[in-house]
Parts: sequence; C-alpha cells; structure tokens
Amino acid sequence: MNEGLFQEWALPVLELLASLFLIVIGAGLAWVVIVYILDVTQTQQAIRRNYPVIGRFRYFFEHLGTFFRQYFFAQDREEMPFNRAERSWVYRAAKNIDSTVPFGSTRDLRPAGTIYFVNCPFPSLDDNHDSAPLVIGEHCSKPFHAKSLFNISGMSFGAISKPAILALSNGARMAGCWMNTGEGGLSPYHLEGGADLVFQIGTAKYGVRNEDGSLNEYELRRVAAHEQVRMFEIKLSQGAKPGKGGILPGAKVTAEIARIRGIPAGQDSISPSRHAEVNSTSELLDMVDRVRRATGKPTGFKMVLGAYGWLDEFCEEIGRRGIESAPDFITLDGAEGGTGAAPMSLMDNMGLPLREALPLLTNKLEEYGLRPRIRVIASGKLITPVDVAWAICIGADFVVSARGFMFALGCIQALQCNKDTCPTGITTHNPRLQKGLVPESKARRVNNYAQNMLREIGVIAHSCGVSDPRELQRHHARISLGTGRSSSLAELYPDPEVPVQHGNISRINP
Repeated sequence: MNEGLFQEWALPVLELLASLFLIVIGAGLAWVVIVYILDVTQTQQAIRRNYPVIGRFRYFFEHLGTFFRQYFFAQDREEMPFNRAERSWVYRAAKNIDSTVPFGSTRDLRPAGTIYFVNCPFPSLDDNHDSAPLVIGEHCSKPFHAKSLFNISGMSFGAISKPAILALSNGARMAGCWMNTGEGGLSPYHLEGGADLVFQIGTAKYGVRNEDGSLNEYELRRVAAHEQVRMFEIKLSQGAKPGKGGILPGAKVTAEIARIRGIPAGQDSISPSRHAEVNSTSELLDMVDRVRRATGKPTGFKMVLGAYGWLDEFCEEIGRRGIESAPDFITLDGAEGGTGAAPMSLMDNMGLPLREALPLLTNKLEEYGLRPRIRVIASGKLITPVDVAWAICIGADFVVSARGFMFALGCIQALQCNKDTCPTGITTHNPRLQKGLVPESKARRVNNYAQNMLREIGVIAHSCGVSDPRELQRHHARISLGTGRSSSLAELYPDPEVPVQHGNISRINP
C-alpha cells in the first residue's frame, strides 16, 4: 500500500520537477544564445565582442572588486577616501562602545604629513573637557550662541533621504550641535527634529528663489521666522566640485523634493556655477549684508580656497566699509572631495586641500585684525578626534562634518551616493531601502558620535595641558616631514605679528 501511495503522488512530483529542470536549462541556453548574439554584434566593448558571454564576467568582477578590496584585501589604514581604522572608530563612537585598542598603535607616524600632538609633562588633575559656547554674529540683532564646536555639515534633502534627515536632526538636538540644511531648502524633517539649523543658500537658491533663480527676500524672511534657523550660509563652492554647482540626478528629484526646491520633478537639479549677483568681492559683501539685513541673523559664506590673492582685496574692502560689514563666519571646505556627485577632474584635482588652505585663511584674517570678528568653520574629511583637534590648533573655531555623520548613520562606503541605490537607506529615495534606516535608533548614534568626538577632543586637549579644546594652539601639534623628523605647526605656519591700524580695521605690517 505504501508503494502505491508513493506511485500515486511522488512520481508526478518528480516528473514535474524534471520538467521544470528542463525548462530552466532551456531558458538558460536560450539566454546564452541571445547574449552571445548581442555580444558578437555590438561594437562598443572589445572584450565582449572577442569573448562573448564570458567577457561579461570581467565587468561583474570589476564591480565586485570595490567591495572585496574593502573587506578582504585592503589593510586597516590604506583605503580611500576613508580607511577601515577611521570608519571603525566612528562606528564604535556612534554605538557608544569601547574605543580603546590593545598592543600598540597601528598608525605609522613616519609618512610626511602625519599629525601628532605633544603632551604636557604635568597635565591638570581636573578631568573636565567641556568647551565653552562661542558667539557668532555679535553685530546681528539675533546672534547665535553656538554650544558645540563639532557640528553637522551641509547635506540636502534630496542628496540624503527623509529618514536620514530625521535621524540627523533629532541626533543634533540631543547632542546640542547644529545641522546645516545643505542647498536643497528647508524641509519639514529638518524642523521636526528640533535641532539648531544653518540654512544654506546655494547658487540655485532652492527654497528662497524666484522663478528666474534670483533671491526671494519674502521667502528668505519666512525661513528666518523659524526660531530653529540660527544662521544663513551663502554657498560659493564646495570641496567635491569647486567652480561647479550642485548636481542632483533626476532619479532622486521626487515630487516632494521638487516642491521644496521649486523645480520640476524627475529632472536633473543642476545649480549654476556661481550666484548671478556675486561676481566680485564687493558684490559678495553686498549679498552677505542683504541676507543679514533681511533675516537679522548671522550670515557668512562657504568656499573652497583656490586662488587666494583675492583674500587681501576681501579684507581691504571690509576695511573700507567698516568691521560690521564683515561676514559673521567663513566655512572653509577642503578640496578633499565630499558627499556630492562631481566630475572626477574636479573631485580629484581642483582647489587647495584643507591642510594648506586653513592656515592660509586664518593667517590672512589675523594679519588684517579680522580674526576676532569672523568665525572660521573648517570642513573636509574631519571625522576623527585627531582631525578636529588639528583644525582647532590651526585656528578653526568650529568643525563640521558630513561623511562622519553618514558613517554614524550606518554608511558602509558603498560609493553609490549618486545612484539612488544606497544599501543603507541614507542617500536613496527607494522606500524598500529606506526602511532599513530607523530614525529613532540612528538619532541615538548621531548623538553618541558627536558626544564621543567632543569627549576625545577634550582628552587630547587635556593631555596637551589645556582645559578647554579651544585653547589648543599650533605649538601643541607637530607634523612629520617624511625625513625621520617633524616640525611644530607653529614653525611651519608662524602666526602673524601684532596688528597695527589700517583703515577701519587693524592690519599687520607685511
């Protein structure tokens, strides 16, 4: 009877499976034939034409190589743009887990450009590492008392997703730091988190534009009416693409993003290379004044430093107009790239890296006596405590980071930010991929990352013998020259001398 039952149902099932197997084999052979014909008849790729079908594996393996190198072959400190050691520190800081390491450092201090700090022989017994708040825009009717020296750099709604914005804005509120909106306008999700916000005015003026792309002061005042919006940043250029405006592929321009930006949905969002109103130093100061008068709030600009001779003209123009005409802050981005999509020719080759540009800018402002008036915000691959502490030593008042906070959200450096296929849900608007990013959970990681960053900067400052990280000076850090010796940053970038009066501001004798 058992044999009869087996023949009754098992044999038909086996026949069905055999048929399905033959169908799959047949479909596979048909696919191979079709691909073979396509490959041998196409004229674009020599490998596919000479080696049809199997030649396609070359491109597949090339794609996989990006990820295999990251996880299996690259050493801890040799990847770009961020190596495994840097990413691992951010991940641990974001998860608030032990960041100590055993058996000695794997960081090689010999290569040229390596930064390290000089410890004080008698550090204080006081373990308080907090940094005092700093006022930005003391001449404004609504100055900003900034609590944190480490903050979130510009990432627009569009470049990153709704859950990413929610996680960052809530995490920033918890950490007491500010969040820059990026050039994509002010979204409800920026406001929902309750964080202090810096509204960025890009060259396309998304969110505060007229139909012809000019600045709409009514919309500007409407944005400024939000108490959370503390400052306005006029974006001249960014590290990913100096001299070229923002690029958001049409695949990422949803109906909601288009509405907030004031542009058509589904079309590439391409910002102009500069503000139409700003074609000179004088016009730049005019625009800063216009935005500051309309909003009553601190106003500055963001730039990548390339040609730097105009800094003298800039400072002298402020001298003619008066100290109040100066921007309240300058955000200096390095040419080390950034989160935005950009032509490789610009990403790799254009502009000065932050390590060269930051001392140039701070020295020039010091030379003209403008350093106390203009706050300097440093940006550009500063994601670990040593990076931030270096920038403070050189003269930055604040540091902002975009990619550091992306790692805190769970970014795995998949290098798909511009393709709407981000596997962690950070830079995609695909609902299926976004569901992996839970804002409530990631907000805690953003907070942890910011808090642990400040704590470890404080540890460095304490070891150098100062109680407040803002007291770090150039003599507290050294840089390897690659010859077996190092130089103090104070020797490499000497401070200007005591200023003397020059026009309406003080300037040093050259």
